[in-house]
Amino acid sequence: MVAVTYDTRLLPTRALLTEFFTLHNFEFNRGRGRGQYRSAVFSLEEDEQLATARKMLETLRDYGFQPTTDVERLPAFYRAEARHQQYCSARGLTPKRRDDDRIRALFAPRKS
Repeated sequence: MVAVTYDTRLLPTRALLTEFFTLHNFEFNRGRGRGQYRSAVFSLEEDEQLATARKMLETLRDYGFQPTTDVERLPAFYRAEARHQQYCSARGLTPKRRDDDRIRALFAPRKS
């Protein structure tokens, strides 16, 4: 799990979640249920972030995608042990990226 703190005046939630859905394979359930390495969006509060994520998942389904992403309120966030911090960069790994421009185009801001 990664904690992301951001200012919605500088980065709208929709833009952040567009990158989230664009860069990883949200259709593949790595955890086979509620396990490790699943696609998920968590928030400490039932807020705009969760509502936006749910709406974006609905849109993805409407366009034929089959997302396995969970969207949940998280009661607390606990920082992982040091050995888990910056896991990929500490080991010289590059995470696989979906980098699907269809998703980015689907959620691109509409021009008036």
